[in-house]
Order: sequence, then C-alpha cells, then structure tokens
Amino acid sequence: MTGHPSSHPNQGATSAAPRRIVVAGGGPAAHRFADAMHARGLDGWHVTVLTEEAHLPYDRVALSKALTDGDVDLTLGSASMWDHTALNLKTGERVTSIDAAGKTVQTAAGTVYPYDELVVATGSDAARLPIPGAELTHVYRTLEDVWSINKAIADLTEKLGRKVNAVTIGGGLLGLESAAGTEQLGATPIVINGSPWLMNTQLDEGAGQALGRLIEAKGFTVHGGVFPSEVLSDDDGQVTGVLMADGRIIDADIVIVAIGVRPRDELFRAAEGAPQQFQLGQRGGVVISDDCSTEVPGIWAIGEVANFGGMCLGLVAPANTMAEIVADRLHGGDATFPGFDTATKLKLSGVDVASFGDAFARTEHALEIVYADPARGVYQKIVTTDDAKTLLGGIFVGDASPYTSLRPMLGRELAAEPGAYLTAAGGGDAGDKVLEVNLPDDAILCSCNNVSAGTIRDTVNGCGSCDGNAPVQELGELKGCTRAGTSCGSCVPMLKKLLETELTKSGVEVSKALCEHIELSRQELFDAIRVLELTSFEEIMAKYGTGAGCDICKPTIANILASQNSAYVLDAGRGTLQDTNDRALANMQKDGTYSVVPRIAGGEITPKKLGVIAAVAEQYGLYTKITGGQRIDMFGARLEQLPEIWKILVDAGFESGQAYGKSLRTVKSCVGSTWCRFGVQDSVAMAIALELRYRGLRSPHKLKMGVSGCARECAEARGKDVGVIATADGWNLYVGGNGGATPAHAQLLAKDLDDETLIKYIDRYFMYYIRTADRLQRTARWQEELDGGIKHVEDVVVHDTLGIAEDLEAAMAKHVDTYVDEWADTLKDPERLRRFRSFVNAPDQKDDSITFVSDERGQMRPATAEEKALAGQQPVLIGASIPVRATTPGLSDENEV
Repeated sequence: MTGHPSSHPNQGATSAAPRRIVVAGGGPAAHRFADAMHARGLDGWHVTVLTEEAHLPYDRVALSKALTDGDVDLTLGSASMWDHTALNLKTGERVTSIDAAGKTVQTAAGTVYPYDELVVATGSDAARLPIPGAELTHVYRTLEDVWSINKAIADLTEKLGRKVNAVTIGGGLLGLESAAGTEQLGATPIVINGSPWLMNTQLDEGAGQALGRLIEAKGFTVHGGVFPSEVLSDDDGQVTGVLMADGRIIDADIVIVAIGVRPRDELFRAAEGAPQQFQLGQRGGVVISDDCSTEVPGIWAIGEVANFGGMCLGLVAPANTMAEIVADRLHGGDATFPGFDTATKLKLSGVDVASFGDAFARTEHALEIVYADPARGVYQKIVTTDDAKTLLGGIFVGDASPYTSLRPMLGRELAAEPGAYLTAAGGGDAGDKVLEVNLPDDAILCSCNNVSAGTIRDTVNGCGSCDGNAPVQELGELKGCTRAGTSCGSCVPMLKKLLETELTKSGVEVSKALCEHIELSRQELFDAIRVLELTSFEEIMAKYGTGAGCDICKPTIANILASQNSAYVLDAGRGTLQDTNDRALANMQKDGTYSVVPRIAGGEITPKKLGVIAAVAEQYGLYTKITGGQRIDMFGARLEQLPEIWKILVDAGFESGQAYGKSLRTVKSCVGSTWCRFGVQDSVAMAIALELRYRGLRSPHKLKMGVSGCARECAEARGKDVGVIATADGWNLYVGGNGGATPAHAQLLAKDLDDETLIKYIDRYFMYYIRTADRLQRTARWQEELDGGIKHVEDVVVHDTLGIAEDLEAAMAKHVDTYVDEWADTLKDPERLRRFRSFVNAPDQKDDSITFVSDERGQMRPATAEEKALAGQQPVLIGASIPVRATTPGLSDENEV
C-alpha cells in the first residue's frame, strides 16, 4: 500500500472558511494530535475531538496510579489548551459510523459532524475470555474499569473481613500492572499466565523466570503454563475461584482479565460510501501507509487502531509519532512513520524490567551476551551482530540501568565490548561509554516523544525554538522545550548526561562543586561532615575548602550543621555564616524592619493566646495578617524590639515559628473529625503532632506540610512537600508537592497508614531529602531529578532497599530529642541579645530611617519615598502601649506619620 497526499493539504488554509478536522476518539493519540496541531498553528483549521468517555484525554499508561488512588489526576497536558477557539472537545460523544462519501460521521446521540479531514483514533478494547463465567470478571482498560476494581476490592475486604484473593489472568504488561495494583490495595495478588514465563512477548525464558522469582519473593503467586477454563461463583454470583484446564481450582474473590487488547476498527468495517476500500489487517486494525493515511482520501488512522506492517501496538511512543506525522502532513510536510519501536521499560512492585530491539536474537548469527544471577534475581542480556560490535537489542530484569543509555544506540557500533555494559557483572556506567563515541544526532533519545539526540544538542546550543535561539542550560527548561523526558521519564538520566556533555563542549563548566571554595557537592559535603562528625566552619574549610568562604558555602555549611546538630544556630561562630534572616531570627522586610511569626501548630490557638498576639501588635504598632499557613504574622518590628516582643510571646507559651529559616514552616490542617461532619480522622491532632515533631528541622529548602481530615482536601495537602489525607482506614501519604513559580502536585507514596507507620515514613523521607538534595532544592525538583523519581523514593522510604531506614529514623529521633526553641534560648543569654541592636556603637539609639503611615484599611505600612520626603524623614514614634501620633503638613489626619 502506498501513501497518498491529503485530499486537501493545508498549504496556508484560506481565511474564508476554516478546514474542518474531526477526530474520532479521545485517548492519548487523539490528544497528541490536537496538541500537535495547536503547536503548529490552527490558523485556517478547526479541530473537533469526539470522545465517548466523560473525561478529558488522560494518560492510560498511568492507569495503575488511578487503580490505587481514586483522586489522582491523569489528565494529559494542560486543560487550558481546549479553551482555544479552534479546538472543540466533545465528551460523551461516541462516533458510531462514517459516511466516507458524504464526509460526515455520526455519533450515538444521532449528531452528524461534517469533516474535511477525519482522524480515527478509537484505540482498542480489552480482550475478553471466551469461557463460562467471563461475565463476572473485570477488565483493565479505562478509568471506570480501575475505579470499579478499586471499589470491588474495598467492598469485598469489608464484607469478607479478610484479605481478598485477587486473581489476574494475563502475565503481560497490563496483567502485571493490574496485579501490582491489587497488591497495593491490600489484596493477595495471584497471576495466571498461559505462557510458561511472564511477559513472554518482551522477555526470553531466562528473563521471564528471573522476573517470576522476583515478584514471587514480594508475595505474588504465579501459575504459569496453563489456561483457565471457567470462572466459578456461588448462587449469589460472587466469584469463588478459577477452574484451570488441568483441573485445579484457584481460590479467587475477584478476577481481572488483562490478556491483551483488540483494535476498535468497527468504524471501518461499517463505513458507508466506501465499500471494500478500507483494508483491514489479519488480526484487526485498519491498514495505513507510512504517512498514516488509509486508502480513502481524507481519512487517517493513528494509535492502536492503525495497522502498519501487519502490526497494531498499544504503546505510547508510536501513537505519538503517528499523531505528529498526520499534523505535519496536514500542514504540508512530508513526515513518514519509521515503524514500531517496541522498547519497553517499567517497574513492577519495585522490580526493574526493560526490553528493546531484537531481544530474542532472531537476527541471523546474532550473539547473546548474558549475565544471570538467580540468587539476586538479576538477568541482563545484550544482543549484537556476530562481530560483537553492532547493538541489536537487549533485555534487563532486576537491574535495568544500562537500558536508558543503550536503547539510543540500537543498530550502531558500541563504544566498548558488550560485557562492559552489563552493570550487574561489574560493568561501568553505560551512559558514559555511549557518550564517549558521540551519540549520533539521529539516535532517538526519547522514544515516547520521538526526540533525537540532535534535537537535544540543537536546543542546548541555541538552535532550538525556545526564547528565540537562546541556549538552554537547565534540565527542566530542556524538557519543556523538547518534550523529552516528559512522558515515562526513563530517558531523563541520559538526557541529563547529554546536556552536561554539550555544555562542557560549549565551554560551559559543568561542576557539582558547591561554590568556588568547595569542590564537593552539597550531598558529598553533608556526608563528609556527618561521617567525620565535624562541628565548625573552620574544621570543614580546613579539610574541604579554600579561602574564607562566601554567601553560598557559608549558609550551606551552617544549614548542614544545623541539620545534624540541633544546637543554637548562632553559637560557636555559626552566626556569621547565616544570612540576614537567620542572624536576626526574623524575616527582614523591604523597609528594614522585621516580621514576628510565633508558631501556631496546626492552626489551632486558644482565645487567651490570641489576646496576647493582639496586645503585642497594639503595643508595638505592628501590622497583622493571617498567613496562608494558618498563623499570624506581625510586621514592622525594629531589630532592637525583637527581644522585647519575643519575651512577651515566650512567657505566654509561644515559640519561634521559624518563618526565617530553611526549615519546617507550617503544618496546615482542616477541622477534621472533631467538628466536621465529613471528617474521618482527627486531622488537627495529627497536624499538631507533626508540627511539634519536625519544628526546627533545618533542610535544603523550606518545608511545608498539610493534613486533611477527608478526601475533600480542605487543607490542600497535595500542594505541600508532605501531604497527609485521611481515609477510613488510616492516612494516605503524599510527597513532593509545592507551589511557587513551578508548582507540583505531591505524589502518593503509601496508603492507609496507621499513625506510627505514617510518622516513620515521614521521618525517613525528610532525612533522605535533607541528606541528598542540592542546595536550595525543593522536594518536588529533588524527586524529579532522582533516577526513578517517586518509585526510587518509595523503594528507599517504604521498602528500605538501601538499608538505611534505621539510620534515617535515628537521625530524626536525635533531632526531636535535642530540639530547643531558638528565641527562648536567645532570651536567656545577654551575649546573644547583643546581636539585636540597630547600631553596635550606640545600643540605645533607634533607627530614624524607618517611617510608617496608616493605610486605608486602618493598619500601618512602610512609607513610600514621597511620603518620607513630605514627613521630613521623621521617625515613627511607637513604643509605649499607645502610639504617639505626629501629623505633618501636607498630610491629612487620615494619613498619619
């Protein structure tokens, strides 16, 4: 079949009437097509996307997240894209027929949509079992499917009063994802697989057996090499088991079928006005040419419904490529589909699995270089040509670290002998070896988004499309410009290596050094200080630094010392290391005054303590505001007033809220079950417990937490570094969220935790972050840059794969045991109080440059330059219980100075 041009290629569509594109289907392929059209420009086009589901297009690859977390948002891209006037998304509209002659489609509701170009992206359906009892099973394909499974397991657990036996039929990608999800929901995972080994489409027998051993060690039961013949049930229709072909009965309470997918090609089979014109594949799907067109002009097919080379594949990378090709063709381009990239990389219950290229060594005279360690559950194989030079494929189970670097080298000569890439056998960093021979420009680095190494180089060196032609030197910006690393994320380590390599070639020094005085990274310096138990700046600089230090290394060292020792932060010479806010134990404001923020744990405060804050604000004429962290901020205190103010507050039972430090700020909470009729747990008590536990904890950046008493999420916990959301069975723990210029939603780390386990996991998470993050790096960015992302965090925090959990918990226990309030300590020592003077040589003199005016809302604020000039730079006279008013010519009584 040969390709043909679009029936109406858009070579500058006329301004008279936009050409109409209808997209049948609303999955990832449809979304990518709409996004590609949007990116190329919609002038002269109008795109209508018809999706039968009620949701915006979502990420089906991440369905396992929705299985275990019903609140997770899988929406693809930005929802604001659909606000474009030339993009029209219609949910709940299933296309039922095509009239190719009349160029229209009709939906189940009877609505007819005319088109100039039709893009069919109907995807596929989950395959069903042709056995008795199949109607009692669940499938794993849509959000509704996984929500149904989640609810069924929860209901059965409550009804039966025990762990549910969750049987998944199918040992491929979807089957194992499903089984892993049921295990996270608290069920007993059982897998039935017709093949003798798991993932037999991607893995050879050695790799499949290794995978089976690894997941069986994690509590899975695997029945391989036999097929089910019937799903059994009782008189009430409740599933009781699965009858196997060999006569065995496997106990089951719920059965999930994940045996593959079938292309939804019924539109082509029933199309009117085009009899016999659509060619269908032997195993389904409409046959397309290399431009993704069908044999009927003006009709295209992308994604799983498209059959190319006799294959239909449910992988994100080829679907994205097809979508981009059709968008390119409609804009007058000549892009062609290169064929399917069947590479696969995933993590199943903490087990790394990857496969790419000619994994089964079917190429004539192919060599297989294998390292297998059954005891460790590790299997690594590289397939090459018979001269051991050209890479043909590979399989990795247990340790898939070489995959990211090797996959772009498929079909190319390796830089070293193949065994050197087998990391489990003692090989080095495969990424470094690949880059030693200069990764070719046409090598695909990100297969999900079809981004080549050349595109990355162009973007880094300033030949890309972002900000004119400005060079890109940050990983986050590089991902945003090219889309590389924004889907599955497996290419991010290689992406980062290529970025650093190109920057080095351009003369941009890529260094992990903390600053010009210390060559170690923050993590390396943290570990060195911890292991050697160094306690002073002088000791650290003598061993690891040069010179007198700077405003980067000084506060960083002070922060590290404070993280490891809860001693008073300004003692033992550490005061000179701190920045202005830490030295004053308060935040400096624009006019040189300071803010006072006492801790109000969990946002809970008694009327008596509220009265104390009110009295202080009245006495010192302070501006007051309730903050987003549920506490009260008082602005306008002069440096010398801080001890006076804090004496009143400390005596009333307040302590420092540490709004000035790189430390825990607040733990926001809702009312919780104590008062709220929707609350399922006492969120206030938990928030207070967490805030009192982690108060004063110094870290690479500020930390914020939130605790919500139910799924309504009034405390906005998922926008915090650590978020806790109550469930009927305990607490869900979310990590890595933040607001700011680049906001991030926290990601689910663990579900339904009891109080003790919740606190234990938070201890580990915070300490691991404190030890390994870069200077001034928020938790969200830290997680993004970890190899493995949230799964790595889960491995370390929940599964203790690094074996450091006890050490992390002990470090946090030391902090809790040695915590001392900084302001209470300051007030006890006259020498410490000497820091709080506006003028060192005149301790009683006030700072006359500070001037306030009363604002229109009845509070004072810093005077503007013009107001200061009018006031003759007179000082504000505030200090007794009643502020003294001084009026100035030119200002009315309503604008007091």
